[in-house]
Amino acid sequence: MTDIRRTVLWVVFTMSLVLLWDGWQKHNGHPSMFSPAPKAVSTSAAPAASASGGTPAVTATGQAPATAAAPGTAPSEKITIRTDVLAVTVDTLGGDIVRAELPHYLTSPDPTVTDQLLQMVGLQKKPAFTPQPVVLFNEAQHYRAQTGLVGAQGPLPAHNTPMTAVPGERELKAGQDEVKLRLESPEVGGVKLVKTFTFKRGAYTVGVTHEVVNVGSAPVTPQVYLQLVRDGSHVTGGAAFTPSFTGPAVYNDKSKFQTIKFEDIDKNKVDIDKQAGDGWVAMIQHYFASAWLVNEPGNREFFVRKLPGQPGQFGDSYATGLVFTLPTLAPGASTTQQAQLFAGPQEENKLSALAPGLERVKDYGKLTILAEPLFWLLDKLHGFIGNWGWTIVALVVLLKIALYWLNASAYKSMARMKAVAPRINEMKERLKDKPQEMQQEMMKIYREEKINPIGGCLPIFLQMPIFMALYWVLLSTVEMRQAPWILWITDLSVRDPYFILPLLMMATSLFQVWLNPPAADPMQQKMMWIMPVAFGVMFFVFPSGLVLYWLTNNILSIAQQWLINKRLGVN
Repeated sequence: MTDIRRTVLWVVFTMSLVLLWDGWQKHNGHPSMFSPAPKAVSTSAAPAASASGGTPAVTATGQAPATAAAPGTAPSEKITIRTDVLAVTVDTLGGDIVRAELPHYLTSPDPTVTDQLLQMVGLQKKPAFTPQPVVLFNEAQHYRAQTGLVGAQGPLPAHNTPMTAVPGERELKAGQDEVKLRLESPEVGGVKLVKTFTFKRGAYTVGVTHEVVNVGSAPVTPQVYLQLVRDGSHVTGGAAFTPSFTGPAVYNDKSKFQTIKFEDIDKNKVDIDKQAGDGWVAMIQHYFASAWLVNEPGNREFFVRKLPGQPGQFGDSYATGLVFTLPTLAPGASTTQQAQLFAGPQEENKLSALAPGLERVKDYGKLTILAEPLFWLLDKLHGFIGNWGWTIVALVVLLKIALYWLNASAYKSMARMKAVAPRINEMKERLKDKPQEMQQEMMKIYREEKINPIGGCLPIFLQMPIFMALYWVLLSTVEMRQAPWILWITDLSVRDPYFILPLLMMATSLFQVWLNPPAADPMQQKMMWIMPVAFGVMFFVFPSGLVLYWLTNNILSIAQQWLINKRLGVN
């Protein structure tokens, strides 16, 4: 039974670490051990379909906007609007949002924080880098947000129609709560389109109002489309892990949340509800997302499609979006359509307040059911503590308190096993040629000493799912991105740069082996000492917050088992 218990423990450890290693491989762009390698997409791929991002999905009218002019032939002015949390660039060619900088989120940790910590321990004297803001929409990936009109009657103002900017403020100044940018199109097909972008203080959402005016002599029934376009490359974040998922996502109350892989779009394997009365679309990447939100109920058409590139200009790109049919407009009549564009971090609590289900863009993998309550608990603890590293330590303490009696029972069983180990070894030597009698005698000893030989497995079974869920929380939670703990640990979401935490974890794991009863088999004894070293080496590449969790768990486990051994008189 002792061998069975050890086997179960090692199987749990091994499988858990295999799964963690597989997850880490996928996060670094390598193929999974359990599924075929996805189609490789170069991060240096040329931009997408056309200068204007291609055409929107074919709508109910079957009509698409007119072909865009060749790059450089259409008038274009790029206007940057700055707020306290965003710097957004709008192209007057179609009113596309072509760039969005997030000044509060840097591509690497702020050197003013990092250097101070490193200087304290004498590891650095001068700044090693200059941090840059995270950029969401950008030309390199042809990543942009577009809107426009289509109609059965013919071409209407679209995202490739030159527009004129109305003069006004371009920066949110002190004392202001919002700043607006107004773009007006010329008449196309008897229709004029006015786009008004509203930027508010502290908001990662941009209000977009489409005012459609029929300036022609015949009625029109326009459709407004909102789409996000980008190439199929994966973004490598400053945390040294690539996104857990990159690509389009759609949500409505009927089908709930769905993500779509770029390779599935290539293979025409997209299966979404194309019509719904609510919902939104998004482009997701590690830590950040963009989304078109229209919370008012109303029929809308969803689309996800590939936009073929033009030879010699741009490569393929992908689009996801919404289409709304507006009321029929008589000559001289007008109507408006309101939407919000989100472009920012995946802050779970704030996302849920913007639109139903929007918090789902934060990818927890297959352990969402555990990761969500775990993040909720961490978030509450952080509200009191204010440091994510100490929050992780507090989480371990709470878990240890909750599982105290269960762990105590397991450690008592292990302590008693250590105490009777000489007696069992003597019995095994005496009855080595009588296996059946040996087994009966061993069970008798266990009953007399009140030992449960597999009692030590249960705490491990309970801890490992929490451990793996925390792994996903650390990889997915933007609040922990570049979050410092103490001294050299300036980012809990990446590995320890000096491997101090993994070495300490390895040392505590070896000490735990010494506390536990030795295996009867000499080979098993060697394995018991080798495995902590092997596991410790694997932990060199795991996020330091995860190693901190396991190290704290080891220290508290050692303290609890040492006290129990002392009470029972076990050395």
